[in-house]
Amino acid sequence: MRMINKAIMTLISCAIFFSTNTAVAQSVKSKNMKKKILFVVTSHDKKGNTGDPTGYYLSEVSHPWEILKNAGYEIEFVSPQGGKAPVDGLDLTDKVNAEFWNDKVYRSKIENTKKPIEINPSDYVAIHYAGGHGAMWDFADNTELADIAAKIYENGGIVSAVCHGPAGIVNIKLSNGKYLIDGKKVNGFTDEEEIAVNLDKIVPFLLEEKLKERGGIYEKSGLWQEHVVSDQRLVTGQNPQSAKAVGEAVLVLLSKKAK
Repeated sequence: MRMINKAIMTLISCAIFFSTNTAVAQSVKSKNMKKKILFVVTSHDKKGNTGDPTGYYLSEVSHPWEILKNAGYEIEFVSPQGGKAPVDGLDLTDKVNAEFWNDKVYRSKIENTKKPIEINPSDYVAIHYAGGHGAMWDFADNTELADIAAKIYENGGIVSAVCHGPAGIVNIKLSNGKYLIDGKKVNGFTDEEEIAVNLDKIVPFLLEEKLKERGGIYEKSGLWQEHVVSDQRLVTGQNPQSAKAVGEAVLVLLSKKAK
C-alpha cells in the first residue's frame, strides 16, 4: 500500500511540475509575443518615370529601431512584395545607420522582409511605416498592409509613420468605417518639402493634401525641422529629421500601456 501511495504521490508531483512549467513557458511565450513591433518598408525602387533610384530611407528605419530595440522590443520587417527591400539614404557616417547596417541579424531581416500574408497582427504591439519616396508608390493602395495596421490599432496597439511613411496610413479604415486618421492630429512630408526636392510633379499624390482629405488635422513645421505629433495611439513625424523622435514617442506610449 505504501508503495502504491508513493507512486501516486510521484505521479501527482510530476503532473504539478509539468503543469507549472508549461504555464511558465506559455507565460514567457505570451510576454515575448507582446514585445514585437512590425516595421513596414517599401518594395518600390524608382521615382516615377525619372529612372532615379529610391527605396526606404535608412535613417527612418535605423533611428526608431535603435530606440525600440534598446528598450527590449524585437523588430520584424514586412514589405508589399516581401524579400529584399531597396534602400535609399545609405549614409554610413551616421553611426546609428552604420550600427543597423552592420547588425547581421537585422541586415538579414530587412533583406528578407516578410510578405503581408505571412503576418499575424496579434503578434505585434505596434506597426511603424518607414518613409523613403518609394512608399508613395506602393503603400497607400496596399489593402493587406492597411488591414494589418487596422487590426493592430484596434487590438490596442500603436501605429506610427515618418516622412513619406504616412502614405501607408491614408487609406487605413477602422471597423466603424472611418479612416484611422479622421479627426486626429497628423503630419508627414510637407508640400513645401516635396517642392524643395523637385518631386512635387513626380510623386503620384502630395502627401500633405491626402492626409487632409482623409480628415487628418495636419500639423507642420518649416523645411527639414523636426516635428512629431501623437494622438490616440497614432504617431507621425514630418521628415527624416523626425525619425528618432517618432521612435521615442512610440516608446512613451508603449511604456504607458505596460503600466
